[in-house]
Amino acid sequence: MELMLEHGHMMKDVNRSLQVHLHEVRSLKEVNQKLQDDNQELRELCCFLDDDRQKGKRVSREWQRFGRYTASVLWKDVGLYQQKLRELELGQEALRAENADLKEIVLMLDEERSGAGSRSSIDSQSSLNNLRDVGDGSSTSSTGSAGSPDHHKTSEAKMHHSRGPWTSCAEEQASAKPP
Repeated sequence: MELMLEHGHMMKDVNRSLQVHLHEVRSLKEVNQKLQDDNQELRELCCFLDDDRQKGKRVSREWQRFGRYTASVLWKDVGLYQQKLRELELGQEALRAENADLKEIVLMLDEERSGAGSRSSIDSQSSLNNLRDVGDGSSTSSTGSAGSPDHHKTSEAKMHHSRGPWTSCAEEQASAKPP
């Protein structure tokens, strides 16, 4: 009987131990299931983040490509604008020079008109006969040669003064034709 009692105690201990182990197995299964669920969730999150990273890389490459393209277009445009600016500056310099020349011509014509208006026409005619271009390389004598370019300038100056500054080209051509 003692043996049976001992065997009953042993069976109770084994059953208790088995119950404890079963309880541990169930709790470990629950923990394992929870960890598997967490693992699956983390995998999905990793996949999502990896997809997001890939999209970010693609977008970043596209923006870099766009930036390089935009920069090249801007550099070309800047080059063209600089070239146009240089051309405009050259044109402006040419206009300044032309304006300076025209201003000199206007001043000379004003001086000529004011000088011719104050003298009598005979004095004007005689002074025009003595006009010489000192810088033309000819001698500085007062007589000059008959084929000198000074004489041509003098006759042109006479025609200009006899016509007046407001004579039209048609009037000039009509007066230049022999009768």
